[in-house]
Amino acid sequence: MERTFERRPGTAIDDETKHTYVALWLLKKLDLTPEDGGMSFPVSLPAELSPLDEPLQQLAVDELVQINLKTGRYDLTKRGIAYLGQVIDEASDMVDELDDLETEEAIAELRARGRDVFRARYLWGWFDGEFDDLVLWQEQRGIRPVERLWAFYLTGDDLWNELARELEESAG
Repeated sequence: MERTFERRPGTAIDDETKHTYVALWLLKKLDLTPEDGGMSFPVSLPAELSPLDEPLQQLAVDELVQINLKTGRYDLTKRGIAYLGQVIDEASDMVDELDDLETEEAIAELRARGRDVFRARYLWGWFDGEFDDLVLWQEQRGIRPVERLWAFYLTGDDLWNELARELEESAG
């Protein structure tokens, strides 16, 4: 039976799209060194990271990560590294092309090209490190209350609804 994803009322994106963006966030964290903000994720996640269990398991099923039996942690696979490289190239090219434009102009240009503006916004922030610290991101935007359990914020709807709200405001 094939899974179907619908957009639930009150959500900016459907669950499949959210799973894709959460996966990209996780892959980036696994790729970076701890000094650069990277993280490692144990197979048995602590309660505060429990929302990441399903996305990490799906990444393993998709062969983008694997369980390192020695460390009991998830590691990127060659396939995961290649996929991450493709997305980094996509984001880097977009930033290079649109960086000199004002936000409204960039949105108009993306729409004129038939590009998914929400994906572009997410990839831009993901690439630039804007979402690396989700607690700080909420604080900088004045979001109240701040969800300090960032894994719940990443996998919930509030982050994605905030990005959609921002795009609506930027589009005029």
